[in-house]
Amino acid sequence: MAKQRGKHDQNFDMLIGKFEQQVYSTFKGEWRLKLLQEDLRRLHQKASMDVWDAGCGMGQMALWFAKGGHRLTCNDISYKMLEKAKAAFVQEGCAAVFHKAPLQEIVHRIDPQDLVLFHAVLEWLAHPMENLEIVARRVKPGGYLSLLFYNYHSFIYRNALKGTWRLGFLLDPSKWWGRGKKLTPPHPQKPEEIIVWLEAHGFEIEVVTGIRVFHDYMEKEVLDGSSMDELSALEYRYCREPVYSHMGRYVHVMARNLF
Repeated sequence: MAKQRGKHDQNFDMLIGKFEQQVYSTFKGEWRLKLLQEDLRRLHQKASMDVWDAGCGMGQMALWFAKGGHRLTCNDISYKMLEKAKAAFVQEGCAAVFHKAPLQEIVHRIDPQDLVLFHAVLEWLAHPMENLEIVARRVKPGGYLSLLFYNYHSFIYRNALKGTWRLGFLLDPSKWWGRGKKLTPPHPQKPEEIIVWLEAHGFEIEVVTGIRVFHDYMEKEVLDGSSMDELSALEYRYCREPVYSHMGRYVHVMARNLF
């Protein structure tokens, strides 16, 4: 029986190699980075801001903001991920405050921020919505939350298309909660519920972007026979369109704190 996950916040020290090989160095990682930077470019171009990257991983987005002249605070519970981030900052001659600690431990030591990055963390936490509230409270009035999360709808749809034994699992969520491959998050989130939650907590939604709305539903032989330029153009055309944006493997929501 597969080991059940999701009871504790995920530490990626043992999976850093898989992330480097299967995510960051592939089309998946490059496309995600492209769309995130496009969504965030207006803020990146502003005068120096205080930015907290809550669960920074290897620090790609944090470094991008640091190179733009912003003040960065970064934390992660993964020692290996944080060391990679620190090394990248040193190589680029950039500075940041780094904490090897969970967000719950350091949040009260962090001043309200102009921008909080909370990317691909929510779905790995044992208590996602409790921690989203903790993070959202650190966004100052008029500031922004950049929230990227693994999409529940994509998880269901992709597995349904594969059929066979997966159909029975999908019909009974208690069977698949916390199971699956090591890089499959245990707590995927529904974009419509996240948006309602943010609006109820004083945030105005400015951007909703689906990350990989077609790519991840295509089998390898189909991808191998397709033009990646054409696929990228198709992804780009529909990634921010209603319906399609909610079908991305990941969904990025940019929200402004109105209070």
